[in-house]
Amino acid sequence: MYVAIGQFAVTPEWQVNARKCIALMAEARQKGASLLVLPEALLARDDNNPTLPVTSAQPLDGAFLGMLCQESRGNSMTTVLTVHVPSAPGRATNTLVVLRKGVIIAHYAKLHLYDAFSIQESRRVDPGNSVPALVNVEGFKVGLMTCYDLRFPELALSLALQGADVLVLPAAWVKGPLKEHHWTTLLSARALDTTCYLLAAGECGTKNIGQSRVVDPLGVTIAAAAEAPALLMAEIDSERITLARQQLPVLRNRRFAPPQLL
Repeated sequence: MYVAIGQFAVTPEWQVNARKCIALMAEARQKGASLLVLPEALLARDDNNPTLPVTSAQPLDGAFLGMLCQESRGNSMTTVLTVHVPSAPGRATNTLVVLRKGVIIAHYAKLHLYDAFSIQESRRVDPGNSVPALVNVEGFKVGLMTCYDLRFPELALSLALQGADVLVLPAAWVKGPLKEHHWTTLLSARALDTTCYLLAAGECGTKNIGQSRVVDPLGVTIAAAAEAPALLMAEIDSERITLARQQLPVLRNRRFAPPQLL
């Protein structure tokens, strides 16, 4: 199956961002992708106004996702991204959304909020409270994660124990000392923990690193972007997953009980 990752810089204008998403969806579909992963928090972003993603929040049936659903109508490509959805006055959930054939087929509220490195996402964002169900894409079982979730192996492991073959990760990974090292290390680690493919899409504005990746089940990066906008294409193979799980049967050899959500 061919997969795509669209990396771009989010602007303060949701209409501009919607049009960029639509352009990437069209290009990925034309290149034969069955699955496209876009970055985190795509409605609006402004370096001078860190609250903009929340104050610009739209419901799942709002205009932003309406435009993307319209683009996805009439084809079977699956698109994954995250937006902020209002949860209470002045608050929102950071919600991963899966689109296919013009409708939202799944959504997941981010479990782990980024309260680290002097940033406090929980100040205006409410966490989710459940591990998402898997999504089937052309026979591959896809697990859903968002950005800071990457630092918590329990979620990736929970998804793999449900039967995931592929993990998707929209992200806006903030720049900082050692942060790029953390990103690449953790992507390979989660792939190796689970023997899953990992598809990570990074926002590449001035404060975030970009560096989208496709990592295979043995921790090998098979496609990568730098700091500029890009559309990555890669082929993922079920036989590679089978081989990895024969050579490295960590899911079978483990002696700990499956993790439980607090």
